[in-house]
Amino acid sequence: MVKDFLYAYATLLVNHPDDISVEITEMDEGFDEITIFANSEDMGKLIGKEGKMINAIKTVISGCKAKGGKNYRVNVKAVN
Repeated sequence: MVKDFLYAYATLLVNHPDDISVEITEMDEGFDEITIFANSEDMGKLIGKEGKMINAIKTVISGCKAKGGKNYRVNVKAVN
């Protein structure tokens, strides 16, 4: 559910939606790490001015935390 939402949302924000991919890795510390891979030209769009866009994404993900009980960490990385 979280992975599908992030993929759909991220593809709407960027200029190169074909380069978007989302991976979720379960960590030992009790949280899942979500990594959004994007084209290097689109990194700024996903992070936003002063980190406002990525913080908004984290806020939505925290709603999933309340429902599912999992903690998430969100990262954005460049594909190329």
